[in-house]
Amino acid sequence: MTTATLAVDTAALTRDTAVLDVVIPVYNEERDLEPCVRRLHAHLSGTFPYPFRITIADNASTDTTLAVAAALSRELPGVAVVHLEQKGRGRALAAVWTHSDAPVLAYMDVDLSTDLKALLPLVAPLISGHSDLAIGSRLSPGSRVVRGAKREIISRGYNLLLRGTLAARFSDAQCGFKAIRKDVADRLLPLVQDTGWFFDTELLVLAERSGLRIHEVPVDWVDDPDSRVDIVATAIADVKGIWRLGRGLATGALPVADLRRQLGRQPAAPPAGVPNGLVRQLVRFAGVGVASTLAYLLIFWLLRGVAGAQGANLLALLITAIGNTAANRRLTFGVTGRGSAARHQAQGLVVFALGLALTSGSLATLAAAAPNAGRLVELTVLVAANLGATLLRFLLLRVWVFGRRAAEDTVSLPDGAALFDRRRHEPGPPPNLLAAGQTAPSGAAGQAHQASTA
Repeated sequence: MTTATLAVDTAALTRDTAVLDVVIPVYNEERDLEPCVRRLHAHLSGTFPYPFRITIADNASTDTTLAVAAALSRELPGVAVVHLEQKGRGRALAAVWTHSDAPVLAYMDVDLSTDLKALLPLVAPLISGHSDLAIGSRLSPGSRVVRGAKREIISRGYNLLLRGTLAARFSDAQCGFKAIRKDVADRLLPLVQDTGWFFDTELLVLAERSGLRIHEVPVDWVDDPDSRVDIVATAIADVKGIWRLGRGLATGALPVADLRRQLGRQPAAPPAGVPNGLVRQLVRFAGVGVASTLAYLLIFWLLRGVAGAQGANLLALLITAIGNTAANRRLTFGVTGRGSAARHQAQGLVVFALGLALTSGSLATLAAAAPNAGRLVELTVLVAANLGATLLRFLLLRVWVFGRRAAEDTVSLPDGAALFDRRRHEPGPPPNLLAAGQTAPSGAAGQAHQASTA
């Protein structure tokens, strides 16, 4: 994030003591902003038992959104306005959350698609200190959601992709209804790089990997038919974000293990009589194994006609073995960084050779016993052989390949090392704030105001 063009004034975010600061990021929302803020202000005034603040974060709007926001801040107590000269929902949230003094921070979309009755259940566990973050979920069993089939499929597909690629356990990454404790935000925001729509996902994955507790609230949600989100562009950006985030976690570039230790969120001790991490390893190994098996079958099916059964089996096993070892190294056995990666892959190839011998032997046996067996029978035999090879693979990976993990296999920072050197959201100057009662500068005065605060 670049902060050189942002003005300096934090009075609006620190003037009144607020327990909750609700941020509404907006871009060209001159029509919807006023009814949204009035409805939210009335709801909080009538139902929320603590002092609150509503912060309108204007993302470089080109219409009259800023003027509407300024008028609302003059009329309604507890409403502040932040003006940013660059677009990006993530950038707006990071800017306001960084400089807010409220112990609990939240945000919601300006369309208020989520029923506001879920707001108090959302923030209550954070106010009490029980949880670290809270999200509204449209995919929980108790949620009531009204939206088209296309958006439903996209939403479920995206969250399924997160579970398969980043081992995410939260159910809904992109519902615009979230909250976070200020002390937790101060730790996580420096590690979050995205300034757009992927901001939410990146924040949640880092929180989960750091051992933080994420509270989920089933919500009632009605889709906004006038939504201007570019689905294709957002999807492409999300895929790029998943790749970047996964690479950072796999290589140890993101120091989540150190953050976990500093936050005191080490995993609980395993049950008596259960080897350390065995249950977790089995679950994650199974997930990686399912993905690898599907990839293997697909590759085998595609190559069978050009390389023959044995050749297709060899290539499919080799390709998936390399990916399987890398995935298990990071996800199942928790090894980060590049140390010993080559050795682990070499040992993984030895395990691969054993699997090849088992599956190739099964194919040879099938060819001798039933020369005219069809493709489906061939695949069935291979699945059975792969199950046996999978069990052998887990035992060898656990005991031999990763059983004596060296200290250099993990990346750690010395005690007291700054975790905030990687930040994209530098402390820098905060955004231009219009306190309650201020008017937005316009014309020559506005240009002078921007120049003096740049």
